[in-house]
Amino acid sequence: MPLSEVLDDVLAGHRLTEEEAVRLLSTRDRGVLAILAAADELRERKVGDTVTYVRNQNINVTNLCVNACGFCGFSRKPGDADAFFYDEAAVREKARAARERGVTEVCTVSGLHPDFDAGSYAEIYSWIRDEAPGVHIHASNPMEVAYAAEKSGISTGEVLGMMRDAGLATLCGTAAEILVDDVRRVICPGKCDTATWVRIIKEAHCLGIRSTATIMYGHCESEGDRARHLSILRDIQDETGGFTEFVPLSFIHKNTPLYRAGQARPGAAGREDLLMFAVARLFLDNFDHIQASWVKVGTKMAQMGLLSGADDLGGTLFEESISREAGARDTDYLDPAEMQRIAGDLGRTLRQRTTTYTLLPG
Repeated sequence: MPLSEVLDDVLAGHRLTEEEAVRLLSTRDRGVLAILAAADELRERKVGDTVTYVRNQNINVTNLCVNACGFCGFSRKPGDADAFFYDEAAVREKARAARERGVTEVCTVSGLHPDFDAGSYAEIYSWIRDEAPGVHIHASNPMEVAYAAEKSGISTGEVLGMMRDAGLATLCGTAAEILVDDVRRVICPGKCDTATWVRIIKEAHCLGIRSTATIMYGHCESEGDRARHLSILRDIQDETGGFTEFVPLSFIHKNTPLYRAGQARPGAAGREDLLMFAVARLFLDNFDHIQASWVKVGTKMAQMGLLSGADDLGGTLFEESISREAGARDTDYLDPAEMQRIAGDLGRTLRQRTTTYTLLPG
């Protein structure tokens, strides 16, 4: 079937198959432009011309980690000169700074500290809640939940309940990377397998804890792996409706063991970045929001993402360590005034949102 017919069918309501997604992701000629245009049209139909962002701050509590994922340039081991761990006083200070900056969200994802258990995560969230009451705590991910459960000898459902009671509002959909176990065994052999990630995400959604959904692409996965990953996310969303957004995370290669060992290529090409936004919009018909992460692709490519199916620019961040340590630059803060320039240049309106996509006044 000609590409134009596939795209016409999608715009008419056809649900893409995995095989069709692979075809779209593999496109290398001027058909790429047709795919981007179709995704942009679908974005306009679904969410209109508003570009959103969240005013948030990251608190990366520690870079000490029991794992050594091949794509990570952030983790350190005890005794490393640049290892860090923020104690209660430091976390509270950062939470107060976030409150004073007027953020609506604090995001915490850190290394798997050797001494952390379920109580450790609950304590951190309670400190943040104490110092920044009313600020949305968007934190942890299925791997941290699995790790906390193992360390504490309790179920992952119990961990999620403890986190929620301590102040967790939504769960990060990170640690997904690529939800294909053959790939996971190469890039993150110490992380939970696909079935465990899926189970914990569903548990969270069933407990009323919504989450983001992510993919980390551009290393050693295939287009088929990406399509399988998208299909798993779509199936979960069909079942739970618990995902708030989809966030493609382009692999930052420079300082990672995977790249240095010759097991990964130097990140995705621009074509792949734009097709990831576009095919996500076309394939994930049960998601409203697709984020173009300026941290991962830069502000210029993020703007192009807004022409390729994405409708959100992510967060202000204020403090970002994980992408920077992998080799990304200029990741610490993006002023909403610059976001306004990016959106305005496309003739679109920028609006601040909450973590769960309620638009805020102004």
